[in-house]
Order: sequence, then C-alpha cells, then structure tokens
Amino acid sequence: MKRRPLLIFCLLLAAVGSLMICALCRGALPLSLNDLWQLLIGKGPAGLRLVVIDWRLPRVLVALVCGAALGISGAIFQSILRNPLGSPDVLGLNAGAFSGVLVVMLLWPTNLFAMTLASLLSAILTGATIYLLAWRQGITPYRLILIGIGIRALLMSFNGWVMTSTSLSTAISAGLWSAGSLNGMNWQSLSLVFPCVVIALIVVASFAKRMGLLEMGDDLACALGVRPERTRLGLLLLAVILTAVPTAIIGPVSFIALVAPQIARRLTYSPTGVLWNTALCGSLLLLAADYLAQHAFLPYQLPVGVITVSVGGIYLLSLLVREARRS
Repeated sequence: MKRRPLLIFCLLLAAVGSLMICALCRGALPLSLNDLWQLLIGKGPAGLRLVVIDWRLPRVLVALVCGAALGISGAIFQSILRNPLGSPDVLGLNAGAFSGVLVVMLLWPTNLFAMTLASLLSAILTGATIYLLAWRQGITPYRLILIGIGIRALLMSFNGWVMTSTSLSTAISAGLWSAGSLNGMNWQSLSLVFPCVVIALIVVASFAKRMGLLEMGDDLACALGVRPERTRLGLLLLAVILTAVPTAIIGPVSFIALVAPQIARRLTYSPTGVLWNTALCGSLLLLAADYLAQHAFLPYQLPVGVITVSVGGIYLLSLLVREARRS
C-alpha cells in the first residue's frame, strides 16, 4: 500500500473497533469496559455472558462481515461498469435474491440453510439473465445498467404479487425480512455467512490487479495480458456471491454497496479505492446504521435497512445532481 491508503486503513480499523466496543457495551444492560473484557476472556456472570456473547457479539460480527461483503460487491460492479451508479441494488440482484428467499419462506420458513442457498442460486440466475440480455458482441455498461433496472422492476412486481397472495403471517414475516434487519442474529447465522464471504474476498484479492486494468478499457487490458470477458464474468460471479449470502442472512440492505466504494475512493484519492478500505467502509457503515437503528429512536428499534435507505437515498440524489451538472 501507499502511505495515504495505509493511513486511511488504520483509521478505519480504529473506527470499526471503537464502534464494535460501543455496540457491545450499550443496551438495556449497559456494561463498562472492564466488564466487557472479563466476559470476552470467559469470566463474569452467566447472565451477562448470555447477553454479550450469545446475543450482542454475533450481531456485531454479522454486521462486520456482511458490510464488508456488500462494500466489495459494490466496488466490483462500479469497477466493471466504470460507473458510480453500478451496484447490486440498482442492477436488481438484491431483488433476485429476495425472490429466492421468498419462495423458500413459503415452503420451509425455518430452514436458514435453504434460504441461503435459494438466495445464492436466484441471485446467480438473475445475474446470468442480465448478462445474457446485455450481451451484444460484448458488454456495454449502460446497456447492462438499463437491463438490470428493468429486471429489478419485474422482480419487485413478482415479489409484491407473492407477498399479497400468501398467508398473512408469511407476508408479515417476509415484509419484516425485506426491510433488512440484524435482529435475532446468532452464531449459526455467522457460521453460514462467514466462510462464504471470506473465501470470496480472498479470491477477489487475487483479481484486484486485473480489476484495475479493466477500468482502463478492454483493449488496453487485453494488450496487457488480461482476458476481459472471462475476467469480467468471474468478477460478476464473485459480486453476486458477496451480495446473495448477506441478503439471505440480514435481508436486502440497500445502498451500502453503492456508498462504501465511493467513500473509500474519496478518502484514499485512489481510482480503485483499495479493496480493503472499501471493505472496512462497508463494515463501518452497516455497524453505524445498526447502532443508530437500535439506540437513536428509543424506545423503538428500527430495521437497519430503514437507516441505510434514508442516508443512501440522500447520497444517491446528490450523486445524480453531481453527474447531471458534469454532463
């Protein structure tokens, strides 16, 4: 790393660590730093261990992992499309993953593994459909974005029809899940999302150099030994995995994938944003949104997706205004 990206990485890491400590200490049962340390090393009362180790810690770690996955997914899409509006939210992958989960909720409402698998398969199918429809002797970014927006509209209509046609209890459960929430996260949830995300992030790191070359155009990337279409297809598959797995666990949390890469780029003054800084930005955004959702509106707790949509919507409007002025 260069000096500035390394400094930003350290600062983001410190911010994420501080926010994790705040999330673990604050709640209906507040804790001091000493109490938290005793619990983390295996000491302390059994009741406190239940609250912190079994309830709060898995929620914080799931937010950390899912935020990093969504941030990297958005960075991949924006790199491939060379467009700041490129993200799984805009292209409809979240809606495709939601469709798969919605079908499983009708058949096996308590099977978390089946929901994760269905989310992954339906997101891959959605991504493949968008890619095939956008293919015309190659992929044009604007065509891919427009087709993705159209597919997203179709999937949202399908999801709405399913929710209005099913039973009331299933519709309520699906509606709560679709808002995006970290409530009820446990070690089983972390065990499903953590291995998939870590493996995908390691593979993405091996593609980092080729991602930078693709941003300079297919002709130059090909001249430097990169196979553009094969590399782009592999990156899209990784981005779909990094979107679908978190979506199956916490629901379709919007705008993290859109905002995190842009923040990382502006902080590091780097066109690629440095992938690890993007991952930390995603984790920090999701942790902060969940912290606000839990504590900013007491005695009520909001779904984390409500916070991300509110903040992300404002950012999207500013981005659109900036792009319009530039044009």
